[in-house]
Amino acid sequence: MTRDYPEAPVQAGHSEPAPRRVRGVLGGRTVFDTTNARYVWEWPFYPQYYIPVADIDPDVLVDEDHEQKLRHGTARRHGLRVDAVSKPGTVRVFEDGLVKFDWDALDSWFEEDEEIFVHPRNPYTRVDALRSTRTVRVELDGLVLAESSSPVLVFETGLPTRYYLNRTEVNFAHLVPSDTETACPYKGRTTGYWSVRSGDTVHADLAWCYDFPTRQLLPIAGMVAFYNEKVDVFVDGVELERPKTHFS
Repeated sequence: MTRDYPEAPVQAGHSEPAPRRVRGVLGGRTVFDTTNARYVWEWPFYPQYYIPVADIDPDVLVDEDHEQKLRHGTARRHGLRVDAVSKPGTVRVFEDGLVKFDWDALDSWFEEDEEIFVHPRNPYTRVDALRSTRTVRVELDGLVLAESSSPVLVFETGLPTRYYLNRTEVNFAHLVPSDTETACPYKGRTTGYWSVRSGDTVHADLAWCYDFPTRQLLPIAGMVAFYNEKVDVFVDGVELERPKTHFS
């Protein structure tokens, strides 16, 4: 397959200082508050935050007396405890004084005063939502699911283009509402997911929307996108090759 979008520019193992104030909260308590976090790329697509141990509330860490050899170096495994909330085995304290938290071990992460989701925003990733007059048609098994000449195209470094279409241009007769919810560090939390019914087959979770996206992605508010990987997308009459990547 010929990739028609830029790939991630950073290799696994790369590390950079993070200039943003970063905070983590569990059970209503601030676990750490730092302006000295580091980005560490454990794989090329996005980094993790590694936090200086000096900026962590020491009372929440529970040393589990277990040493591990990891990519970043040797670490002691710790748990988290805030009042009645316990998260065992979710923290790695490295010999160089940096600490990695499992993302889901905390209730909330903040960059400055804005909550972030899923993982840190990659400083090398650009995400643009651009209005277009290209004609986009979405099909599955010969069924036309949507067609628009006023889409918004979302270009995100390392991912295929996503085509967001007005709800009035989507054929909801073939769509089945789903309870699925996902989150994106750049767009926020989804507010709707749909499966597609084709004959007797229901294809799970092929479309989604963000009714209240982050301010940077406001042009996609209320619009519907489909996974290019699982449907047939035609742009100006030309069918696109299905990409292999699977992120909303």
